[in-house]
Amino acid sequence: MLQGYEVALIEGAVVTLKVALWSLLLALILGLAGALAKLSSIKLLRWLATGYTTVIRGIPDLILMMLIFFGGQVLLNNSLVTFQEWASDSRFQESWLSTLPDYIEISPFVAGILTIGFIFGAYMTETFRGAMLAVDKGELEAARAYGMSSTLVLRRILLPQLMRHALPGLGNNWLVLLKTTALVSIIGLDDIVRKASLAAGATQLPFTFYFAVALVFLLFTAVSSLLLSWAERHYALAPRA
Repeated sequence: MLQGYEVALIEGAVVTLKVALWSLLLALILGLAGALAKLSSIKLLRWLATGYTTVIRGIPDLILMMLIFFGGQVLLNNSLVTFQEWASDSRFQESWLSTLPDYIEISPFVAGILTIGFIFGAYMTETFRGAMLAVDKGELEAARAYGMSSTLVLRRILLPQLMRHALPGLGNNWLVLLKTTALVSIIGLDDIVRKASLAAGATQLPFTFYFAVALVFLLFTAVSSLLLSWAERHYALAPRA
């Protein structure tokens, strides 16, 4: 049915899943940092976090992908040329300058992860901020007054409630992030969408291969939904103290 392209599609699916998971990790880190910055008493941090979420959420994902991949390469290489010209006029040894690359090429895999991670870091910021505001501050103060250490308060009080409030938003962001990985085919990464596109062009069976891709994404989201449902039940039953 797939004309011998089954292995290629499986390899592409693995690449897609890797991009999604690494992007999720970056988005979670940025989201936590952004939420803490927005709730910080330092005005500069709040301003930076607000600017980050406003700009990233206001630019289409495809434009950001192309901007980072193509525009980023131009910026890096122009900076490299400028540095080489400055270094050649300074007292740097020519042997040291010869170790510099002539051209910097951004990996589509890295560019895809950075772009998707930055995009969803903005959404995760709002998710974590809302969850942090929903945690009852009185319980945290009561735990400290009871004599709990900061580590114990974090593990027994803050994290369970934070996850309880954040999981619905995190789950939704993950499902959207997973589907957004289809954009990395635009910058030449051999993900499942690009593999299907090449196979469809070679066999003239676009419906067959794109339908197969749709089924794979449906499988990913179905498994994710089951895991998210389990996590929500787990944290719903977690003790509060």
